[in-house]
This record gives sequence, structure tokens and C-alpha cells, in this order.
Amino acid sequence: MLGKKDQLLKTAFILSLITIIYNLFEGGISVFFGAGDNSLTLLGFGIDSFVEVISGVGIAHMLIRMRSNFETDRDNFEKQALKITGFSFYLLAAGLFLGAIVNVIEKVNPSTTFPGMVISVISILTMYFLMNAKMKVGGELKSDAIIADAKCTKTCLQLSIILLAASLLYHLFHILYIDTIGSLGIAYLSFREGQESLEKAKSGRIECCKD
Repeated sequence: MLGKKDQLLKTAFILSLITIIYNLFEGGISVFFGAGDNSLTLLGFGIDSFVEVISGVGIAHMLIRMRSNFETDRDNFEKQALKITGFSFYLLAAGLFLGAIVNVIEKVNPSTTFPGMVISVISILTMYFLMNAKMKVGGELKSDAIIADAKCTKTCLQLSIILLAASLLYHLFHILYIDTIGSLGIAYLSFREGQESLEKAKSGRIECCKD
């Protein structure tokens, strides 16, 4: 029979798997509709979800390691995952910035943003649940690593809110370039996530994300 600590670590691991699987589905659906409907915000949101999968794999690995080495510094696998995640976020931010310039020059606006509205609402509910569940487990374990993961989920929540705002405003009022502005919001948060990932990889310490 598992002790309380092992049971909590198992719960945290299951939450990390849910995060990975959800981001895979979310990323695929968002990229499909974003590309098809010319919604740069939704497209960027979807690619961001795929980058989060890389981060999620590193977190799942960390939780497996923590069963035998609780609260140690990051190992090489976790550092490499963070580096790949960081540079991927930088590339995404740069791509969205260039895409926004092209959209303005070519006067591109989405054919519809309804899929973005639906996806963002589902994402907000999912990320809110995951954030609170991870925070609860991290608090019971007194684990900075799991609490850090929970706090980083806030960024996913912020991305979902940006997507909802841009999609809803365009759907209701057809505000010119609001989707392009939303994509720049995604780019900014992606750049910030990239900075944090590379800082963590460099320090090797397990610590909470910046709020």
C-alpha cells in the first residue's frame, strides 16, 4: 500500500499526464482551425500548446525522479527539456511578431473566430482545475517543484483569456486587427515563458515561477 507521500506524488504525476494529453489535443485542434480560419491568435495559441507538451514531459520526468530523490536540483534531462522549451517559445514569439506584421500589410482578418471562443472557454476551465489541483498537492507535499508547476499554469490561463478576448471581440464587433493584437499578446507571454525556462535551465534550481 502506498504511503501518503507516494500517493500524492502519483496524483501529481497523473495531473502532469492529463496536462500533456490535453495540450496535444488542444494544440492540434487550435492549429487546424487557426490556420483554416486565418486566426493568428488561435494558431499561436495552438503552437504554444505543443511547446507546453515539451515542458510537460520534463515535469513528468521530474515527478518520477522525485519518488527516490525528493526536492533535488534538476537533472540533465530536465535542463535539456527546459532549454528546448525556452528556445521554442522564443521562436514562437518571433514567428507571431512577423505574422502580425504580414497581417497588417496584407490586411488579413479571420473568416471566423468562433472556434477560438469555444477552445478558450474549455481551456480556461481545464487550466483553472489543473492549477488548483497541482497547488493543493504541492502544498500538502510542501514541494516547491509542484507549486512552481501550478503557478506556471497561470500563464496558460492568461493565454486562454487573451484568446477568448480577441475571439469574442472580433466575433461580436469585427474590430479590425483585434486578432492580430491578440497574437501579439500571445507572443509577449511566449517570450516571457521562454525567458523563465532558460533561467531555470541555467540555475538548475527548482523554484517557483515568477508571478
